[in-house]
Amino acid sequence: MSQTDPLELTAALVRCPSVTPEDGGALDVVQDVLQAAGFACIRVDRGGVGNLFARWGDKGHARTFGFNGHTDVVPLGKRADWTADPFGAEIRDGFLYGRGATDMKSGVAAFAAAAADFVTETPPEGAVILAITGDEEGDADHGTRALLDYMQAEGERMSVCLVGEPTCPDTMGEMIKIGRRGSVTAWIEVVGVQGHAAYPHRAKNPLPAMARLMDRLSSHELDRGTEHFDASTLAVVTIDTGNPATNVIPAKSTATVNIRFNDAHSGASLSDWLRAEADAVAAEFGVEIGMKIKISGESFLTPPGPLSDLVARAVAAETGITPDLSTTGGTSDARFVKDHCPVVEFGLVGRTMHQVDERVAVDQVHQLKAIYARILRDYFA
Repeated sequence: MSQTDPLELTAALVRCPSVTPEDGGALDVVQDVLQAAGFACIRVDRGGVGNLFARWGDKGHARTFGFNGHTDVVPLGKRADWTADPFGAEIRDGFLYGRGATDMKSGVAAFAAAAADFVTETPPEGAVILAITGDEEGDADHGTRALLDYMQAEGERMSVCLVGEPTCPDTMGEMIKIGRRGSVTAWIEVVGVQGHAAYPHRAKNPLPAMARLMDRLSSHELDRGTEHFDASTLAVVTIDTGNPATNVIPAKSTATVNIRFNDAHSGASLSDWLRAEADAVAAEFGVEIGMKIKISGESFLTPPGPLSDLVARAVAAETGITPDLSTTGGTSDARFVKDHCPVVEFGLVGRTMHQVDERVAVDQVHQLKAIYARILRDYFA
């Protein structure tokens, strides 16, 4: 019986120009592989975004292992800086080049290949679900969220889920993600009164107020970390005034800050703190400060236990490395899955994700499939 080649599948996916929200045919590539292995496949498209739900086995089975991942990719950057066709899947010096090669078409290919071969060769007593989205790199409003909404409406359920995002900083097998920090972004506008720079008493300069607010926010210690999380961080990512004149006090200034926070906070508590700081500065300087806040995700933790143990054993067996359990990094779709079932993340080394000349080591793609296959065998043993 022929095995599904995860490298060939990765290459086929990389050749699909699936920059968010375009699908580029990527979901069809995965669907063809899964349907051939007996998976029931349903397209769950929403808001102009393509998503794929695939299940092998009985609906609602008490033992249902789930995989989650995405086939969409970030933009190319400057095309001329690439040494390979970003959608060519060129293999050179042991690496497959292309946008999404690491993040995360190789991960999707590895778990799709592992799942297809597993149910074909050793049909388990249970079910396997793959929830694959085309909207992870964008706003993520119509991707994994849409798949989970569909599952809830249809009575579909994963007992546990593994997200195949790249999780290893430098060496294959070194890290499993058992949680993620939350993310809050605030867009701030300070409004004063425009005037002549020689007559500042007749104006109300928004810039000193903005400077004071940014200093208060960025110098504040949010926390010193918790049991499973590093300290929360706040980054001032832009301050803008757009004033080309040297003799004009501007009417307004804008800034954006992003907070990555641990389980000592919630999006709501940080939003309240941001607004309170803005109100204090507004009162001090006699200006108006408006704020728009978006909570992209709350922090979460899947406590170390049966699921992380299962994945760690498989990783150690295939790589010889006992992985660290980590909550570092940015956000992922695990922030949505955690409301559905226990979830952890494990995938490739992610050093080149989102970069020019993004590439994946050929041997790691095969190794990742072997790890996912072992996880499935052990889970249903």
